[in-house]
Parts: sequence; structure tokens; C-alpha cells
Amino acid sequence: MPREAAWAWALLLGAGLLEVVWAIALKQSEGFTRLLPSAIGIAAAGVSFAMLTLALRWLPVGTAYAVWVGIGTVGVAVAGIAALGEAATAPRLLCLGLIVAGVVGLKLIGR
Repeated sequence: MPREAAWAWALLLGAGLLEVVWAIALKQSEGFTRLLPSAIGIAAAGVSFAMLTLALRWLPVGTAYAVWVGIGTVGVAVAGIAALGEAATAPRLLCLGLIVAGVVGLKLIGR
């Protein structure tokens, strides 16, 4: 894998992880009524978008966006289950597994 592509995938992974941070922070902000979680959520969102934008220099937009959203979706769902007491039903976990399979598939096929 060329160095630029590896860098782009690293940026995309970081952007996806920051998507989890901002989503959870905004949940904790209680509708922007709590300053610290609001500020963390807004800052994490900005950095996440910037990292996604940089990754798009080398990655196809359809693949990059799907991977970014997939990381965020699965990450937020897992955080909700682990830390916020959300349900971990078999159908929900199966659907999350399908998202992971799709993200891995997109990564494997590359361009």
C-alpha cells in the first residue's frame, strides 16, 4: 500500500473514532445545556470532519464516507451498550456485525 493510502486510512480511522466521541459528548450535553460536553462534541466534530476531508485526497468518496459513518455507527452503538445501558439484543448485534462486514469489505476492495 502506498504511503499516502496508508496515511489516508489512518486519518479515516481517527475521524471515525472522533465521530464516536462527538456523538457521545453531544448526548451528554443534554441539548447543549452543559458547556464541557457541548464544547468537546463540537471540537471533536470539527476535527473529525477535517480528518475526513484530508483522507478524501487519496480515497474514493463513497468508500471513505461509508467507512467513516460505519465506524461511527458501530462505535456509538457499542458505547451505548457498554456505557449507557442500551439494549444488546441479538438482532441489533447482528445488524452491527453486518455494518462491520461492509466496512471491512470496502477497505479490502480499496478503490
